[in-house]
Amino acid sequence: PQRAPLRVSQQAGKEPTGHQVNTKGVAVELDPEEAAVQVRLREHQMQAARLQPAVEVRSLVQYNHGFAVISTNSVSMPGYPGGSVVGFAPDEKGRPLFFFSTMSTHTTDLIQDGRCSLTVASKEFKGAADGRVNLLGQAAEIVDESEKAAAREVYRKKHPKAFWIDFGDFKVFRMEVEHIRFVMGFARAGDVTAEEYAAAKPDAIAQFGPGVAKHMNDDHRSSTIAMVGKYIGVDVEDAEITSLDSLGMFVKVRRKPKAADQYQEFKLRLPFTQQLQERKDLHTVIVEMSKASAEFMPKDVAEKTEA
Repeated sequence: PQRAPLRVSQQAGKEPTGHQVNTKGVAVELDPEEAAVQVRLREHQMQAARLQPAVEVRSLVQYNHGFAVISTNSVSMPGYPGGSVVGFAPDEKGRPLFFFSTMSTHTTDLIQDGRCSLTVASKEFKGAADGRVNLLGQAAEIVDESEKAAAREVYRKKHPKAFWIDFGDFKVFRMEVEHIRFVMGFARAGDVTAEEYAAAKPDAIAQFGPGVAKHMNDDHRSSTIAMVGKYIGVDVEDAEITSLDSLGMFVKVRRKPKAADQYQEFKLRLPFTQQLQERKDLHTVIVEMSKASAEFMPKDVAEKTEA
């Protein structure tokens, strides 16, 4: 599989919006061996297979835990946005569905002005290196009874204990997504069009990622370290899988550069050796890659295995 292009927003005539690091007056001398590692690492990551942006965004929204921050135009405080943590469930086109009480301020806001945004973090979100998506559009109440019934079915699949959606003071809203912005980690930000988002299907393997990642991180962390050494070509002291999809996994690694006295922590893309089609392929491919990486197993683990 080919690496998906990453479109980064930049206004015409403006300076690039990348991080501007002030190195004036700072002499940075990199060990030649470490410099070669950095070049090899950068080249590998540029070519690493990953999901198309629209699919990655759609998957994040689909497999989120079902809660996000909605921002509305405040009626009680004109000119200010109002933010609320709300439950939601995406329909087949990725449009968020909500069940809101008429007593909630965000309900009042949306009835007055349907323009809103929904900020959705990835299920594994822990900090700035993890993914989040900002959906912008218009939310409106669903009044057709058949559509309301369909919305209830979708919502209950995501929130099976949401008995309150049948209360008389709850209204059903659907958000029509018009703009999508995303940040998937450091230097991985951009946008997808509403048409791309609506047409994208969630990655079939990503939904199993959290469970597999936890198992690998708890019981086979050394195998992940070895796979990073084998397939990416860099030695690391720790490797934690943060997410998986049909083309590979994202791994947060920890390493100390040669001739350096401080550790680095960053994410790497580790592609699978083949595209996965179904859940059982995850186990098969990870086992195969782990066995192929045996010579890169951390020394202390390898010695215990031999003993």
